[in-house]
Amino acid sequence: MVLKQMSNGGLSEARLGRMHDVMAGYVERGEVPGIVTLVSRRGEVHVDVMGMKAVGGSNPMRRDTIFRISSMTKPVTAAATMILVEECKVRLDEPVDRLLPELAGRKVLKQLDGPLQDTVPANRPIIVRDLLTFRMGFGQMMAPPDAYPILKAASELQIGMGPPAPSAPPEPDEWMRRLGTLPLMHQPGEKWMYNTGSDVLGVLIARASGQPLEAFLRERIFEPLSMKDTSFSVPAPKLDRLATSYWTNFETGALELYDEANGGQWSRPPAFPSGAGGLVSTIDDYLAFGQMMLNQGKHESSRILSRLSVETMTTDQLTPEQKAVSGLVPGYFDSHGWGFGGSVVSRRDDVAAVPGRFGWDGGMGTSWYSDPREDMVTILMTQRAWTSPSPPDVCLDFWTSAYQAIDD
Repeated sequence: MVLKQMSNGGLSEARLGRMHDVMAGYVERGEVPGIVTLVSRRGEVHVDVMGMKAVGGSNPMRRDTIFRISSMTKPVTAAATMILVEECKVRLDEPVDRLLPELAGRKVLKQLDGPLQDTVPANRPIIVRDLLTFRMGFGQMMAPPDAYPILKAASELQIGMGPPAPSAPPEPDEWMRRLGTLPLMHQPGEKWMYNTGSDVLGVLIARASGQPLEAFLRERIFEPLSMKDTSFSVPAPKLDRLATSYWTNFETGALELYDEANGGQWSRPPAFPSGAGGLVSTIDDYLAFGQMMLNQGKHESSRILSRLSVETMTTDQLTPEQKAVSGLVPGYFDSHGWGFGGSVVSRRDDVAAVPGRFGWDGGMGTSWYSDPREDMVTILMTQRAWTSPSPPDVCLDFWTSAYQAIDD
């Protein structure tokens, strides 16, 4: 275990050792090839590194190993949007039509399983807030890609209805054009639907700022936070630090290759930089982002966002009616809310479920939350994809272990 002693963080060394043993068990049993964990409390940072970057490989996991962080991209995209809101280049409650004319004049399916032509006009335009809160009326569903005509059409158009695949979607203007050919699944503002809102925000950010999405993120977030390894692809000199990515064969339970480092999908810049799931990062890079959010927008001497913007981002934005018809897994919104690009704990029902704790997970095997009440940032990075919207055991045990280590 690597300990960077900066202050008294009120964490038990013995209990951090317990966390190490629990996490090491996952590597020893072959459930994940490698793990990097980080627990930071009151500025005291504990990082633990174990296992290998690839199954059967000889390259050990390192603190600076680069991971595909998939949906942990979403909070970064939301923060970038709020930078533009603060500059009055976009407004939360303005229709997106000005910057995204492809989404003007929306039609909405009469029935989710109905034909694409059986629609009614949208009750109102999509607004920027809808994209941040995932209430635009369109998103991923936990169903086979051909379960409904709308899902089949969206999958055929390659607009990101499955796991992150940087080589699949077209460039942003064509992506937006394709999305604009489809009706919405629900009326704007009616229901929380996952994922697509963040990809639309990526296009909106580029158009509002007059810069490619990655250039804006680099200039306004990554460089000020010294997130030197965070990007939409990994340059050749760094590929030896990129972990190999795996997913699970549901028939055999075995780990199978999803994306290799050399020659893989993240080894070259994508045509469509996905604001929903495209980034790679390291545990220390993401700590800088998570700590900035915990510090209410400040990083050392520079301010990325105002305190008020971070408070808005980390406040539950969903109504009880929206929660009743939404969620990736049943009951999720009983104890969680959704802010801008991430979740926030609303009710204590678990050791780690501290009300006000905010963050999000990456389905390729990563997880981050910042906790204002405990002054904590906690991050887990593995290279094994989740097998369902419910967190895998390694994730659940990480959160329990991180919080049981508090010793005050």
